Amino acid sequence: MKLRGFEIAKGWENKNINLPVRKTKGSAGYDIEAAEDIIIPVYKPGIKPTLIPTGLKAYCQEDEWYMLANRSSGPKKGFVMANSIGIIDSDYYENETNDGHFYFQYYNFLDHDLEVKKGDVIGQVIFQKFLVADNDNAKGIRTAGFGSTDKK
Repeated sequence: MKLRGFEIAKGWENKNINLPVRKTKGSAGYDIEAAEDIIIPVYKPGIKPTLIPTGLKAYCQEDEWYMLANRSSGPKKGFVMANSIGIIDSDYYENETNDGHFYFQYYNFLDHDLEVKKGDVIGQVIFQKFLVADNDNAKGIRTAGFGSTDKK
């Protein structure tokens, strides 16, 4: 039985994607690498964040989620996550729109474009449990991927 972990997302199987690892026994996060070379332009008002593909999807239990978080060295290198943290629900895995492929969204606050190379560690994933409120009766079923929770 699978509890939680990572797999290569559809379409990325032959692109030499590394599965995430924790570097030490005490590490909470799994280091995530960029799946391809990408340039993050200098931030200007109105610019959209740059989506960095990981080539990965993750699975976890129904009462769990996983957090996409910046590395502690990220801001020193100009990386600032557009949404502070990413919250990925358990039912995002293998959704019909994008197979559960997760991306990191970054802005670049340096004074020059930031080059990210395939294999550079761009962030981390931390698995978490969640609690529900009394009288919770959520029955919805996810049918789409990124940013789809509130779409009708």
